[in-house]
Amino acid sequence: MTVVVGVGAGRGVTAPAVLALIEATLREAGLSASAVGELATVDAKAGEAGIVEAAARLGVPLRTYPAGDLALVAVPGPSGAVLAAVGTPSVAEAAALAGGGELLVPKRKSGKERVTCAVARRRLLNVGHGYTGGETPEC
Repeated sequence: MTVVVGVGAGRGVTAPAVLALIEATLREAGLSASAVGELATVDAKAGEAGIVEAAARLGVPLRTYPAGDLALVAVPGPSGAVLAAVGTPSVAEAAALAGGGELLVPKRKSGKERVTCAVARRRLLNVGHGYTGGETPEC
């Protein structure tokens, strides 16, 4: 299984803080870091060094979405504070769902590091007789 990890964070967050929360969340879900296919976040965090570095350390791409697109994604844990700060009521859950399919782990928060993450199963696309996606289908 390949997953998408949605990440939200305050300004100046460090890669170790982001990675610690991601690794703990994956471990609790019975998943390894090798299951991560991408990190996803809001466009406003595209240049946040800690998130960018976390994706690089995991060896996965960082996908970003406009706040308006994320605001359209129904999530179980919306936040008025996040809406006021970045223009969407969810970053971690909405970004995970936008790049994934089914939400496996709802939003988790770190303590003082101001990091959130959520995990969704990556959506696989079958088009005609071809296959595109993050995993090799079993035959």
